[in-house]
Amino acid sequence: MNVFYNREGIGDTLIIVLKELDRENLTFERKGDAVRIFDKETNTTGGFNLFHASKYIAIDAKGNVELSGQLVEKIGRALAENGIEEKLEADLSPKFVVGFVKHKEKHPNADKLSVCQVDIGSEELQIVCGAPNVQAGQKVVVAKAGAVMPNGMVIKDAELRGIASSGMICSARELGLPNAPEKKGILVLEDDKYETGQAFA
Repeated sequence: MNVFYNREGIGDTLIIVLKELDRENLTFERKGDAVRIFDKETNTTGGFNLFHASKYIAIDAKGNVELSGQLVEKIGRALAENGIEEKLEADLSPKFVVGFVKHKEKHPNADKLSVCQVDIGSEELQIVCGAPNVQAGQKVVVAKAGAVMPNGMVIKDAELRGIASSGMICSARELGLPNAPEKKGILVLEDDKYETGQAFA
């Protein structure tokens, strides 16, 4: 679940994204200030728009809105007030975490890509990475599926040249860190300063 708000850009509307749906099958229904966007064939909900959002929720954000249990509860209450009774579920775990690259091998179908097995504490992810400096044994910053990058890009599970990839190993520039180097490459963390699985702020 991702939530976005930009009063200057699109007005007083909260955008709630639950999952990506096939655009050709999208339709919507409006009830009061709430719009449900769903797949007309499967009836699967892709998300909601909540108009006049500040009437229901005090939001101090521009772009990605940080999720909390309290915010999810307030959104659910606002939707219910407008006749939409749907239980919202959100993964509130940190989306940027410290990962440990356990294994790296060359991508079978792409010269400049590597397939990495990355331990993030709670699970092990397979991530396809294009950075020239990625190596086994490094501690790195991983953006998990659902993370919103500083440039607004949402990280999703994907398939790159036939290989499944879940998440992204980040560079300093992609993370928007000050004084990020211009050269291509991931951010490698000092091993003794970070624990695998800890949130990276």
